[in-house]
Formats: sequence, structure tokens, C-alpha cells
Amino acid sequence: MQTRVLTGITTTGTPHLGNYVGAIRPAIEASRRADVDAFFFMADYHALIKSEDAARIERSRLEIAASWLAAGLDPQRVTFYRQSDIPEIPELTWFLTCVTAKGMLNRAHAYKAAVDKNAENGEDPDAGVTAGLYMYPVLMAADILAFDAHQVPVGRDQIQHIEMARDIGQRFNHIHGHDFFVLPEVLIEDQVATLPGLDGRKMSKSYDNTIPLFAGGKKQLRETIMRIVTDSRTPGEPKDPDSSSLFTIFRAFASEAETAEFRQALLDGLGWGDAKQVLYERIDADVAPMRERYEAFMADPMAIEAILQQGAQKARMIATPKIAALRDALGLRSAGKATTVAAGQPKAAAKQGKMPRFASFRDADGKFRFRLFSAEGEELLLSMPFADPKAAGALQKRLKTLGAAAAVMQIKAQGMALELDGEAVASTPDYRDEQLRDDALAQLREALDQLAAQD
Repeated sequence: MQTRVLTGITTTGTPHLGNYVGAIRPAIEASRRADVDAFFFMADYHALIKSEDAARIERSRLEIAASWLAAGLDPQRVTFYRQSDIPEIPELTWFLTCVTAKGMLNRAHAYKAAVDKNAENGEDPDAGVTAGLYMYPVLMAADILAFDAHQVPVGRDQIQHIEMARDIGQRFNHIHGHDFFVLPEVLIEDQVATLPGLDGRKMSKSYDNTIPLFAGGKKQLRETIMRIVTDSRTPGEPKDPDSSSLFTIFRAFASEAETAEFRQALLDGLGWGDAKQVLYERIDADVAPMRERYEAFMADPMAIEAILQQGAQKARMIATPKIAALRDALGLRSAGKATTVAAGQPKAAAKQGKMPRFASFRDADGKFRFRLFSAEGEELLLSMPFADPKAAGALQKRLKTLGAAAAVMQIKAQGMALELDGEAVASTPDYRDEQLRDDALAQLREALDQLAAQD
């Protein structure tokens, strides 16, 4: 079973070395694991809360996408998209808003910090506080719940937002009587490096002490490294590696052997100027190939756009059927469509006459499978093969009680796959066009509801 891991990237500012070491590099390495289904999105809706500079946001979206792609993010392996290209996210945000307790939002750290700051300044508690800032946790919950993410990597200051997403998803599930959403878990990676900046404090745009990753090229990289603050020890005097920002940054890029050699050189009295040159050369050895790819992407924005649109299409294959199921559950279905089971109400009696049915069979290789047919006899699903007939039977039993609202469908070009617990367990036939595929989805959902009502 794959674990779906969802990572949000705020589109304000330009990536620096601290972002690369602390977030970009480890996230890309994790995305290459066979047991990880990685989703990466640029949180440009969130950026609107933090910045009113449209040109900055537009530029940042391009630079951040180019940076992640240049650093090795594989768009064929992961799902990489912009938040603003997924219309289901704002729709889901409103659905979740309608079940979110205001008292919980009052306790959100960012909102409380703004209120406390206003109180210290003797201003109205909500002075300068936008509804966007206040609703930030609900939008973040929608980002996560729309894709049934199992894990969300965040810093410790963001744990509360994941807990809120769980609470909101759980409340929605409870109110509407189905497990519509996977409840996400926080993924804290304590081993991720935090780099010091030019002044020794944590490298951060807030402190204006960053070392650029790609901006300004190798010239800017070297000039910035040469501005790192050091102590007054002269060449020939032993330096303390463990209190040196240079050594901490070097260690984040170097092998154990290189790190040991640099440590000894500092202890032997290597001058700070020479040490900075060594640091620059070691970092540039890693960054130069990525910088070349970055500059190629920046020179061809349409190549980035094509990748992001492809990612949005993959993401919407999951979000679109989920929102359709939620709309049904909320009573927002099209007129004349079959009514689903209402939350808190007794299950409707089964339709008179024929019902959807399962047909079990054994493949030529001895594996056990089954098909689900509609009441009219049309094939709706073909299960994956099972070595154990009991496993096939257990899946049938689960599908009989699932209901359309809880069904997670992966939409493909010509067909669909039904997922349970993050794994594809059955697939539909291929269809000639999207209309036939969408009609089949409606038929499948109706059949699942009929089975659940019968059960």
C-alpha cells in the first residue's frame, strides 16, 4: 500500500539554500520511494493572504516551480500542481466552512497572534485581520482532505493546522454519516537540517539573512557566502567548527569524509576567507547543474505551464469525483438524480425487481476475481486478482456497504479505478469518450447506493 504524502509550497519569495536543504531536497528524496504517492502543490491561494503584490506572486509561482523541477522533482512520478488550478478546492472550502466551529478558528495560532499584537498596541482586536487570515485553516483542510492525504509534512508551528483538518474532516464525516475523508497524520521530520543565515540566526527571509539558491547565478552565490559573519580569529589561529556557521552549512552539502577534512582544516587555522571559498566551491558543485536546469525552465515558462496543467489534470481526477459525491450527500445533486441515503435516516428499501449483482470467477492463472454488474446487466467494475478467495469475498462484502458517497474514484482518460485505503481494488471498462465514462460513473454510484440500501 502506498502512503499519500501531500506537501504545500507557499508562493511568496524566491527559494534560498535553507529552503533547499530543509524542504526541497528531503521532500524530493522521499517522493522517490516506492511506497510513497507524493502530491506537491503551490499554495498560491494562501499567498494571497500574505501578499497583495500580484507581480511578486506571479514571479514567485514561476521561480518556485522552476526550482523544484530543477532540483529533481519528477512530474511523471508525483502529482505537481497549482492550488488555483483546482476549482474543487474552493468549493470544498465552503462545504467545510459550513461545519467548522468558529470557536476552533478563534484559537488558531496566526489569528490569536494578530489579535494579541493589536491588544498590545491598544487597537481593536480585529484591526487589520482579514477573513482570509481567519479562514486559513479551513482552506488548508480543503487542500488536504480533497486528496485523502495520509500524511502532511509540516514544521512544528503548523501541527495545529493538521489537527484542525482532522477535526473538520471528522466532524463532516460524523454529520453526514460516511467516512468521506481520510484523516491526515502529521509528519514531523526532526532530522531535517536547519541552516544558519549570514548572521548566524536561522536562515529566513524574515531576517533578510538568506543565501540564494539560484537567483543571481554563481556570482551572487559567492558574494553572499563571502558576507557570512565570522569571529575575529586570524589565519593560523585554530577555529571552533561547532560554533561556526560556515561549518554547519558545509556539513549540509558534504560527505562525511569532506566534512572531517574541513573540520580539521579549521582546527589547523584555515583563514575565514579561504574557508568561505571552500564552502562556495562545495555548494556550487551541487548547485551548478541544478542552476543550469533552472535557467532553462525560466527561459521557457510554457514548459512549466504544461507540466503544471498535466499535474492539475491528475489531481482533478481525484478531486472531481470526490466533490461530486459530496454534492450528492449535501443535497446539491442534479434534479431527477437518484436520491442517496440521507445522514441519520433509515436506509431506503431496496428497489423492487432486479438489483446490482456480483459475479465471482477464477482466472486462468488460478487467481480469484469478481465483476459488479448493474441491475440492467452492464459491467461496472472488475476487481483486482486475489490469491485467496476469502480476500475477494471480503472486498465484495465491503463494497456492499460502501455507498457512493464514500467511494474514492480515480478518473483516467478512458475509465476509472476504485480505491480503498489508498489502493486501487477494482477498475471499470474503458469507454470511448468522456461522456460515456461520466455516465458510467453515475451508474456505478447509483449501484453502490442500491447495494448499501439493500444491506
